[in-house]
Amino acid sequence: MPDSCSQDDLAACIRPYTKVTESAAASHASAFLLWQFPGFLPGSDERLLHISRPDTVAIVRRPGVRGHRGQFFDDEIVSHQGLLVTSRVRTWLDCSRKMGIEELTVVADHLIRWPRPDFEGRSEPYATLEDLAEMLDRHKGTPGIRKARLALDLARVGADSPQETRLRLALEYAGLPEPLLNVPTKLADGVVRQPDLGYSEQKVAVEYDGEGHSEAMQIVRDITREEDFDRAGWLLVRISKHHMENDAKRAVAKVRRMLLSRGWSPQSQN
Repeated sequence: MPDSCSQDDLAACIRPYTKVTESAAASHASAFLLWQFPGFLPGSDERLLHISRPDTVAIVRRPGVRGHRGQFFDDEIVSHQGLLVTSRVRTWLDCSRKMGIEELTVVADHLIRWPRPDFEGRSEPYATLEDLAEMLDRHKGTPGIRKARLALDLARVGADSPQETRLRLALEYAGLPEPLLNVPTKLADGVVRQPDLGYSEQKVAVEYDGEGHSEAMQIVRDITREEDFDRAGWLLVRISKHHMENDAKRAVAKVRRMLLSRGWSPQSQN
C-alpha cells in the first residue's frame, strides 16, 4: 500500500479510486487487508492499491494502483467501510494464486468458523464450506484454483485461530489422527471444557497458548483448566509459539508422545 496509508486508513486511501472509476472495487491484497484476513499473503505489504473492474470495461491505470479485470457475479462485490470491495469469499479465491495451501486453509477456517457472539458481535460464520465450493465452481480455470480446492478439502469448522489451524495441519501431515476442534467436553458434573484440539478416544486434549496466556489472571485460569482435565483422566498438552517453529516439529513430537502413551499407534489408523 502507499507509504501514506496505514492499515487503519487503507479504506480512505482506496475510496477515491472506487468513487471516480465506474464499477471499480478494492480487491486482491487490498481486500485481504481490508477484511483483516489471517494468514500470509506474499505482496500484501507492497506499495500498490489493488482495484478490480469487470472484464467488460477497461482496466484501471493510475499511479500507485495495480489494476485487475475479471468476471463478477452480483454478490461478489459488496459495500464495506463505505467503499466497494470484493466479497470475503471472492477475495479468498483471488488471492489463491499467490498464497500457499496452508495459508489458504488458514483463511478458509477463519471464514467458516462459528463465532462467539458475546465477544464478536455476530452469530453466523462469514461463509460456509458450500459457499467456498460454489465460488470455485463459478470460476473454473482461475489461476490458483487448484490450490484453493486443496485448501477447501483441508478446511474444517472449529478452529479459533490461525495457529490452531497450522497445528492441526502439522499433526495430520505427520500422520497423527485428525482431532476434534473446540468440542465441548464434559469432564465432571458441572465441568465442561472445550479443548482447542481433542482426541476423545485417547483422552488427550491439546491447547495452543498464545501471547495472552502470560497474563496473571490467565495463568490462574490455565492452571484450573489443567486440573480439571487431570481429575477427569485426560492428558493436557500445551503448545506455545516456540513449539511451532521449524514446521511445528516440537509440537508434533509432544502430541505424538501423549497419544502413544494412551495406546494409539500408527497401525491403528489403517
